[in-house]
Parts: sequence; C-alpha cells; structure tokens
Amino acid sequence: MSDLILSVENGVATLTMNRPDARNALSEAMRTDLAKALHDVEQDPVVRCVVLTGAGEHFMAGGDVKNMAESLKGKSPEEIRKSFLFRIHDLHPIMFAMRRMPKPVIASCRGAAAGAGVSMALACDLIIAAEDAFFTLAYCRIGTSPDGSSSFHLPRAVGIKKAMEIALLGDRFDAQTAKDIGMVNYVVKTEDLAAETDKLASRLANGPTHAYGNTKALFYRSLESEFEAQLQAEAEYFADCASRDDFREGVTAFGEKRAPVFSGR
Repeated sequence: MSDLILSVENGVATLTMNRPDARNALSEAMRTDLAKALHDVEQDPVVRCVVLTGAGEHFMAGGDVKNMAESLKGKSPEEIRKSFLFRIHDLHPIMFAMRRMPKPVIASCRGAAAGAGVSMALACDLIIAAEDAFFTLAYCRIGTSPDGSSSFHLPRAVGIKKAMEIALLGDRFDAQTAKDIGMVNYVVKTEDLAAETDKLASRLANGPTHAYGNTKALFYRSLESEFEAQLQAEAEYFADCASRDDFREGVTAFGEKRAPVFSGR
C-alpha cells in the first residue's frame, strides 16, 4: 500500500499521507512520493487547487522517531550528521514545491500535527482544522531544533516571541488556539472537516487560477522584498493578469452584474 494517495476530482488534487497506523509519520517513501506528486499536480492544467491531508484520525505526527533511533546504532557522530543532512535536504523539495505552486494549497488537519506535521501545514497557503486537531512543534522533546521550513514560516505567522514559546517549550495546543495566534485560518466541527475542506477547495478551484498564482508569488516575495521592488512586481503581475481570459471575464461579469465564470486561464 502506498504511503501517499493522489486523487483528482473537479479540479482539486487531494494528496493523502497514508500511514494511519503511524499517525502518518513521515517515511522515506512518503517524502519521495509527495515531492513527485506535487510536481505532477503543478504541471497538470486540470488541477486548480491542492489539498494536503492525512489518512485516518491524524494529519501528520512528524518524522518517524523509531526509525531515527534505529539509524543511530553503530554510527559515528560524523556518519549520523551526514545521514541527517541528507534526510532533511530530501524534505526540502516538498516545501519548495508548495511555495512555488501557482495554485492554492490547503492543509486539512485533524488529530495530531506534530514536528514536521506542523512544518508541512505551515508551508501550505491556508490551513483548515477540525476541532479535534492539536499542534506541537515537539522538536525540543527529542533534543533537536526545527526543520521543514517551520523556522521560516512560524515566526512570520505568529510573531517571534510566540514562535519562541512554541519551539522552546514544545507544548501542545488546540485548533482554536492555533487560530487565535494566526497559525490556522478556519476551525470547523470534526465531523464537518471533509465537507468544509471540499467547499473551500471547490471555491478556489473555480477561481482565477493564474491570478491566484501571481498573488502567491507577490505575497511570498514581499517577505524579503524592498518596497520599490515589490511595487514593480505588483505592476508586472497585474499587467500579466490583465492579459488573461479570466480578467476579461471578471471585468465583463462586473459590468453585466453577474457572477464571473473563471476558466483558470
């Protein structure tokens, strides 16, 4: 059975991390499959929104700690260092792909999002969480610092002091707390998570896909851009959108006082 399931329906690609017996802990196969699947859906013109979720009752409980413990046996510190450098660099294409993806990416979370599970969710554009979802960065509990881009995304989402608290204490907090501090966009009843995720994904999949891609690029580059460069990028991206079918449809629909029907082009 595959560690990742990819399905595409009505313009929405759903990537389901599929190790429910291990709370979907990240395996080598899952890393490889997820990187490939993200590349495939990025290139697929049928896909206009991506959902990342976990099989069973949990989103993703981080790295496979039991496997990590096994990997230490009989190795020198230098061998361990090289092994984990490779292992963590192997995760980076996933984060790059979600950031680069010219389509909205939604994390749909229930149950545990721990360690790399938090990192994975934060790398998505939006997070919708069930009431039973809980979050813990957890790295300090196994004596290491964060990876998976959480050290980049978390301070920008919640502020440096709150990020320090979350990382240094490793405490667990619920979905409503995550929403209150700016980590999560929506909290819904657990039994409604699938339906509410579908509703949000459908709305985005029927939106102006190219404009969404430009919006993502603008917002993410703004984290590191100077003011003048950002304004120039805004002008270029707007002009690019204005040359597309969706802009013509949007302004025409506005004039005709009807809802636009976007094609994603």
